[in-house]
Amino acid sequence: MNGDLLDISYGEGAIQERVRQLGCELAADYAGKNPVFIGVLNGAFIFLADLVRACEFPLELRFLRASSYGSAAVTSGVVKLSDSVSSLPLTGRHVLIVEDILDSGVTLSRIRELILAESPASLRLCAFLDKTASRQVPIEADYVGFSCGPSFFVGYGLDYAERYRNLPYIGVLKPEIYGGT
Repeated sequence: MNGDLLDISYGEGAIQERVRQLGCELAADYAGKNPVFIGVLNGAFIFLADLVRACEFPLELRFLRASSYGSAAVTSGVVKLSDSVSSLPLTGRHVLIVEDILDSGVTLSRIRELILAESPASLRLCAFLDKTASRQVPIEADYVGFSCGPSFFVGYGLDYAERYRNLPYIGVLKPEIYGGT
């Protein structure tokens, strides 16, 4: 798999240090609030697992499966949700959506709409990578691991066609692998 990468952008040590820092930021902001963290599957599961271990305060976890990419390298623009947000009791709760990458914004914008319809006390977004140059809809993360360029990243939960999620670092996938330029 390493032969499929142009380079490693974020190594294991840098990732773990940034997750620890995010945990401290969240502890300050959510002190005494017992928030609900909603992890967007499949990509966010590794980041979310590390993040909740870095958060030394009471919280609850929920998961939502969402996709707008399938096995393509760019969003289809159609968000598919396989779990219902309305089945989660979120009224009056402090909610944090945790995502692996904020790219086009299409998926997170749709999830945000659905959760806001449930009348949470607050709603914030946490993305491990923020790729602002690719944004198609106006949405910003409240918490960001790293701001990144327009490259196609894999590893640490990020995938291409369900591959590379298990890499302990984040690297740039060679364009010939995904048909990019």
